[in-house]
Amino acid sequence: MTIHVQVQFFARFRETLGIESENLEGSFATVDAVRQYLLQRGGVWEVLSEQSIMCARNQELCSLSEPVEPGDEVAFFPTVTGG
Repeated sequence: MTIHVQVQFFARFRETLGIESENLEGSFATVDAVRQYLLQRGGVWEVLSEQSIMCARNQELCSLSEPVEPGDEVAFFPTVTGG
């Protein structure tokens, strides 16, 4: 089933990719399926392959295994560390 999701990128991801959001359509069952779709682009998109990546669905922190529904907002951002 093809669904539409809006993807948001924050912090260093936004800077590296040069965009803050994108609308996607595809067969996405989970947040990780959205990420894998983006990773297939290669190049700068490899930034989303970080093991410590954080994500949210509809502005709620979630795991990569979180299911997605049509019209969802998915966000990716790097782990924030403080000192």
